[in-house]
Amino acid sequence: MVCIYCGGSTRVTNSRSQKRSNATWRRRSCEKCSAVCTTIEVIDLSTAIIVTGSKRPSPFSRDKLLVSIYDSCKHQKDAQTSATLLTDTIIKHLYPLIEDASVSSRTIRDITLKTLGRFDTVAGVHYGAYHPVKA
Repeated sequence: MVCIYCGGSTRVTNSRSQKRSNATWRRRSCEKCSAVCTTIEVIDLSTAIIVTGSKRPSPFSRDKLLVSIYDSCKHQKDAQTSATLLTDTIIKHLYPLIEDASVSSRTIRDITLKTLGRFDTVAGVHYGAYHPVKA
């Protein structure tokens, strides 16, 4: 990585994994000007591809997942907050399952269904009804 101040090369002096957000925090020091900066590195799922059985592959959309979860949680008072936090949790569970920059739609469905079922049974049943397993 290059220094944001002078463009020189930097070295990592401290690094920590963020368990909740699946990010990596790094403290960097410039070898040229000795400036110190902090970076937070996260995986960009927008470049991942969703592989379906019959259709063409499509790009992963966090918003599409959020809307489907929100629809399942509409009966709750804080549906928007719950849907946002559940989406982040589901994405965190998807990170280790991404192979060759792709993930199957069935994997996304199964993880979402499992997470929603643990959070709220009604939301899990609703999601399962509107997102059936396709043979």
